[in-house]
Amino acid sequence: MSQVDTLIHARWLIPVEPDNTVLEHHALAIEDGRIVDILPSDEASAKYSAHTEKRLDSHALIPGLVNAHTHASMSLMRGMSDDLPLMEWLQDHIWPAEAKWVSPEFVHDGTEMAIAEMLKSGTTCFHEMYFFPDTVARVASQSGMRACVGIIVIDFPTAWASDIDEYFRKGIVVHDQFRNNSLISTSFAPHAPYTVSDEPLSRIATYAEELDIPIHIHVHEIEDEVTRAVAETGKRPLQRLQELGLVSPRLIAVHMTQLVDEEIEMMAESGGHVVHCPQSNLKLASGFSPVAKLMQAGVNVALGTDGAASNNDLDMFAEMQTAALLAKAVAGDATALPAAQALRMATLNGARALGLEQEIGSLEVGKAADITAVDLGQLSTQPVYHPISQLVYAAGREQVSDVWVAGRHLLKQGQLTSLDEASIITRASSWREKMSDFD
Repeated sequence: MSQVDTLIHARWLIPVEPDNTVLEHHALAIEDGRIVDILPSDEASAKYSAHTEKRLDSHALIPGLVNAHTHASMSLMRGMSDDLPLMEWLQDHIWPAEAKWVSPEFVHDGTEMAIAEMLKSGTTCFHEMYFFPDTVARVASQSGMRACVGIIVIDFPTAWASDIDEYFRKGIVVHDQFRNNSLISTSFAPHAPYTVSDEPLSRIATYAEELDIPIHIHVHEIEDEVTRAVAETGKRPLQRLQELGLVSPRLIAVHMTQLVDEEIEMMAESGGHVVHCPQSNLKLASGFSPVAKLMQAGVNVALGTDGAASNNDLDMFAEMQTAALLAKAVAGDATALPAAQALRMATLNGARALGLEQEIGSLEVGKAADITAVDLGQLSTQPVYHPISQLVYAAGREQVSDVWVAGRHLLKQGQLTSLDEASIITRASSWREKMSDFD
């Protein structure tokens, strides 16, 4: 009998790859943080002796969810200045609050809160775009969370950097500091075409190639962004990015609600990726991303929550359901985005966008043991005819019972094992008292 660290038995195992597959009464064997075997439960019990063995008789095991677009520490702004259009919300409320309050302490506390919320929601990896990426990376690593941390670039001074050169200099230090950390990867994160000028965008295209990392940017988020760009430059933002060398397999274009057919074709031909943030787009009335058209063209589409300041949560189960329903309505086709595809968007498609598809995003032998267990035995998901449909259309994040990242049990029967939830809530209340004037 072979020895392994952990053996997890479940009623259903949904590996995501192969597509639309459900394995009943199967087990995962984990050793040194990796999946070493997937096999029927009775065979697993005969083949392996485990230091830790867990039986989840009413649960589905799925790959840990990948939140492909976040502003984690903005969780401390959850509920501030709600029900406003995007640019008014940013310029008159969020940016002034950031100018006064954003600091390493703010980012530390907000990121810890975001990670705690994400782990309790079944998310095991997030893609971050915010200030003080060194703090984000450190908090994620210490908590055992997987993260792709953006090297933020923006034309104007902030608490993180005073000019473009400093953004690049400090960002590359972060890349170098964490390059050998198995949980942390990096991307370039220019905020948006309207906040980053041509010269730094061109530099990003060059540096991203040299460092072999993605480029993470808000693009075509609202109609006014595109209209202003055409008035000021004579070009739509995506065309400008293409001319500057950013539209490539490295591009992770977030939102993309304002697209014409030629731009969909451009993305497909380039191998670029799109991150769809349906709930944030709905709340800010940003528009509807043509997800079905993008996928039909062959574009890899992932899912993200955006920040909790504009969502107002980091719930990838809600994003899956909203994405599936919204795609059907936009396409006028009930088959436009099936449940299995929505789950894939929230797992393997996100991993692919981040360049991590060889490591995470599906339950396969050799991959990291990033795993989420969802209890489908609860009233709200009974009876279970099709487990994948139940996960997308009926299950909620409150049904997540256990989460592992690289084999480490970070959520155990609903309780966080690496973070102090009570302390996080206390610090969040303290920030609310300080920042209440900006509401």
